[in-house]
Amino acid sequence: MTGVLIFGATGQLGKALVRQSPQAHAPSRADIDLSSPEDCADAILEYRPKAIINAAAYTAVDRAEEDEATAHLINATAPGVMARTAATLGIPFVHVSTDYVFDGSGQSPWTPEDQPNPLGAYGRTKRAGEIAVLQAGGCPVILRTSWVFSADGINFVHAILRLSAERDQLSIVADQIGGPTPASALATACLTIANTLRAAPEKAGIYHYSGSPDVSWAEYARAIVARTQRQTHIEDIMTTQYPTPAKRPLNSRLSCNSTTTTFGLNRPDWRKILDDVVPEMEAQR
Repeated sequence: MTGVLIFGATGQLGKALVRQSPQAHAPSRADIDLSSPEDCADAILEYRPKAIINAAAYTAVDRAEEDEATAHLINATAPGVMARTAATLGIPFVHVSTDYVFDGSGQSPWTPEDQPNPLGAYGRTKRAGEIAVLQAGGCPVILRTSWVFSADGINFVHAILRLSAERDQLSIVADQIGGPTPASALATACLTIANTLRAAPEKAGIYHYSGSPDVSWAEYARAIVARTQRQTHIEDIMTTQYPTPAKRPLNSRLSCNSTTTTFGLNRPDWRKILDDVVPEMEAQR
């Protein structure tokens, strides 16, 4: 897609976006300071893109508990400024959000209409960003996702491959359930939505997009190890046995039906993408 401006181009989703849209404007962190929202607005006005995708975020979930001000600046204030500038120019704005805006109660997949109730600072700042984007008006889509992975960057797959090479047993949480989402598929979804909004701005709103099938972190870990030559045993534990500074939602299932109906985007099978990602990561070790 030509004429798109990508924020967060150095992250794993950003890299996937650039890979699929090499002609896009993709300024680096050195070019734009996301903790300076004015820089974001200036970049939009300079590039005059046909659409904007914000893949940037403060994602250090535990660190955000002690640094909520910085997380809020990057996850809420900056996206609000981006959205207002996009609205002024009359161009689509796709903002990537998270399952962490929900409290993880119940077992049913969360719908875009369900009421957010974040458990911690990261979720609060991401929800504040959603509100700022919606209040900006214009033509925005908020796309919530979960458990993003790729061969780029540090993620759960990377961690399991590293740890399984060092240990013959790993204890992994089994009562948090969600859909691992390939960054490549998420990038395709963002670009498809941005392009669709140019012709059909009435499709703006909140949508969900995550990989299928939904699994626990422990099941996910077993799938990763199974794609190696290792015999590492994965032991199921409960969240209460693995305390962290930030509370994690137990239920991160996302209902993606409206995304499929509106944009023709089906949930990707993360197992198929994992078949390629694991060997690529192993080759990098």
